[in-house]
Amino acid sequence: MTAKMPSASDIDRMVDEGVDMTPYIDMSSIEQPGRNQRRVGIDMVETMISRLDFYAAQYGVTRQSLMKLWLGERLDQEDDRRLRSGKLA
Repeated sequence: MTAKMPSASDIDRMVDEGVDMTPYIDMSSIEQPGRNQRRVGIDMVETMISRLDFYAAQYGVTRQSLMKLWLGERLDQEDDRRLRSGKLA
């Protein structure tokens, strides 16, 4: 829930004083381009699933969270590799 919006002069003063403005932000109105989610199915062997479950438990996250994290890291590595090699397209 957002707080009542202060006047413009109050906002200026608060920003100048370094006041946290988060309570005044309506987070539901913030757009995040490119952040829409789509469901993806993947088939894998039982041993791979067991290994994923083992590491997910070690890190205290769900299997899905671990997979998204690791896949994101790998995609970042591949992007970096492409940039270093000059293959931007």
